[in-house]
Amino acid sequence: MIPLTEKNELIVNILQQVKDPEIDSVSIVELGMVEKAGFQEGKATVRLLPTFMGCPALEIIKGNVEKVLLADSHIHETDVDFLFSPPWTSDRVSEAGREKLKEFGIAPPPERLEDDGGWKVNCPYCDSPYTTMENIFGPTACRSILYCKQCKNPFEAMKPISTIM
Repeated sequence: MIPLTEKNELIVNILQQVKDPEIDSVSIVELGMVEKAGFQEGKATVRLLPTFMGCPALEIIKGNVEKVLLADSHIHETDVDFLFSPPWTSDRVSEAGREKLKEFGIAPPPERLEDDGGWKVNCPYCDSPYTTMENIFGPTACRSILYCKQCKNPFEAMKPISTIM
């Protein structure tokens, strides 16, 4: 068996098809949720990191992962589960994932926190840095509502998640 510490390329390529249930332009691979992926004798084993512990979409994601894996002719059995250690952090979002979030109208998480611990993101529509937090609580636990002072659009931003916060 390919050790689970390595990400099996076949499995990871298949998982590119699994989109976030609420953001259908970005895959769980691009969000950095795939921690481990292995394949041996027709069995795919996948370990995922939830973006938030209480994410209500975990069972949907797990079902979607199992469905795309079993659709491949080489895979006859799956073992899909979530890990809570190490914790998912927003720096796991790939460059492709960051761009796809912007295209969807969601500002990706900031790449670094400000010196005071705050965070700032550019508008996903006009790239202006002149944004303000409207509400820390967004439609999901991982997003906040912001407003762009330049183009006058409200938008969502993924919250930064770090192990040092």
